[in-house]
Amino acid sequence: MGMKRYLLLSFLALFVFTASAHALDLEGVQPLAPYSVFSTFSAESLPKGKFDISLGFEKCRHPDFYRYTAQLGYGITDSTEIGITIPLHNEPHNTASFEDIGIALKHRFVDEGKYGPSVAFILTGTVPIGSDEFSTDGSIGAGLAATKKVGPFLGHLNVFYSKALTSRFSDEVIFAGGIDFSASHAFKILGELYGEKSYSGNLDRLEARAGVRLITLENLFTTLGIGYDLKNRTPEYRFMLSLSYLFPSEKKKIKDIYEMEE
Repeated sequence: MGMKRYLLLSFLALFVFTASAHALDLEGVQPLAPYSVFSTFSAESLPKGKFDISLGFEKCRHPDFYRYTAQLGYGITDSTEIGITIPLHNEPHNTASFEDIGIALKHRFVDEGKYGPSVAFILTGTVPIGSDEFSTDGSIGAGLAATKKVGPFLGHLNVFYSKALTSRFSDEVIFAGGIDFSASHAFKILGELYGEKSYSGNLDRLEARAGVRLITLENLFTTLGIGYDLKNRTPEYRFMLSLSYLFPSEKKKIKDIYEMEE
């Protein structure tokens, strides 16, 4: 009887943990392509007066869900941008629900030098609009992004701290690093390592991601990627697809991103 009770309690604990982990695999604040890897921000930003609109799709296995994302960004100055992320979470045989809206204000305060990287600070926040299952009831935070170009390689490092606006959740710490390699002026190979201490306080993620980014049409960027959690295999895999369009057209800026001139 004692063993049966122990097994029942263990099963319930595992169920609750899995449900919490699933519920809190949230999109949160995300960067805008092409000034990013996947979830790693670049210190570079949209030029003044330029817009970036992006549509994304994500499929995860274990936990099983789909995510559809719309993003809009605007270059306030040549060193300051604002971005908004609106994610829709959908599980098989369940009702779709919006996650929290993510908002990021990025300002580059150090330009890249001969030896030093460009550095930007990022103020973040989320606004709840969906069900409690996919919400932290809002959050505020801040982070730093550093970017350095070495030949055809562009490296990025991020660290973020975020505090949920409710005592139900612990603080969140995110660290991310990414590299993109310019194979040609219209083709990049992407790699990323993303680590997270989640709001639940016990859901740690260390996810490796790889993919490509292409200029499929003028100012239209297509990003394909796959992710795998190295720590808990949660998710077993994550497939990512996004389309990002920059407007009005400014060919020189796009060239600067993808053609690594000496």
